[in-house]
Amino acid sequence: MTVKLTLKRLILGALALAALGMAFAWSGLFPIAASSGHWAITDWFLHWTMQNSARTYSAFQTPEHVREDRALVSAAGHFHQSCEVCHGAPGVPRSPVMQAASPPAPDLAKTVGDYSDRELFWIVRHGVKYTGMPAWAAEGRDDEVGRMVGFLRRLPAMGAAEYSRLVGPQRLAGSAAGGDSLARCTGCHGVDGRGRGQTDIPVIAGQKPNYILKSLQDFAAGKRRSAVMQAAATGLSEAEMREAARHFASQPGLTDSALPASHPIVAEGLRGEQLPACRQCHAPGKAAPLLSGQRPEYLAARLRQWRGDETVVDARKPRDPMATIARRIPEADIDALAQAAAAPAR
Repeated sequence: MTVKLTLKRLILGALALAALGMAFAWSGLFPIAASSGHWAITDWFLHWTMQNSARTYSAFQTPEHVREDRALVSAAGHFHQSCEVCHGAPGVPRSPVMQAASPPAPDLAKTVGDYSDRELFWIVRHGVKYTGMPAWAAEGRDDEVGRMVGFLRRLPAMGAAEYSRLVGPQRLAGSAAGGDSLARCTGCHGVDGRGRGQTDIPVIAGQKPNYILKSLQDFAAGKRRSAVMQAAATGLSEAEMREAARHFASQPGLTDSALPASHPIVAEGLRGEQLPACRQCHAPGKAAPLLSGQRPEYLAARLRQWRGDETVVDARKPRDPMATIARRIPEADIDALAQAAAAPAR
């Protein structure tokens, strides 16, 4: 007996298969328990699909920060707080609890070599569906993602001593709120608040305590975007935030002094562009944060972010005065302006 295939029969067959699939899903018989794991062929297929997706979609991205090897402290600190429990780290085994997930998080020191920088960047930035791998917590922070890619590239050859050095000091002796209360801060900022010499980490030593406290509160609430700072700030209680603000503000570093008039925009602004002088707000007794003694590289990066660079969403706040001000600063003046504004008082 020969069955003639017609378009109608093909459509009805497809609908019947779809109905059977829906009925099976409705029955609840499909095993979703992580304890059951995947069949070997299913595991291979899902992993193969993920690799192909990362290769395809990463080919369409042209990020400015695909990989940054120079400043790894903040990436190491974020990895320590957010990634280590699943993936492990040099000298730190992966959590057996998290290894019971399906699929379990891989040992990155063994797997990063399977991906190009662009593919790693795409995976870190966007995460992977149906796994425990989340997207980057702060929208648009390509600079942070780039530093994480640089850190991941170093993992295969990184020893426990180097990892411990990057993660930094984890205790603050004599803290009023307990020895570990500022561990989330000191790993990147150092006990002295000077940022451990990293150009992407600002000096907060000597900064106004109210400004530090407000920054922590804004990061914890998601009003300011940084996956690194959001992960650190959300783990602090209000009392610990106040303790952090008090401690770092008491350290020698930034000074509440008049900015030197060594750059026209610092001294006078640009009247034609309706750009006020930096000294108008960043002056002794004013509410604006202290700049004297800050890292010029950090100030230049912040100005570029505020100008509307898509690496930071802070610039999209319509009511943020610094976003408006920064967009009026000529690009050619940013580096020199940052150098002048950050110059320590004499």
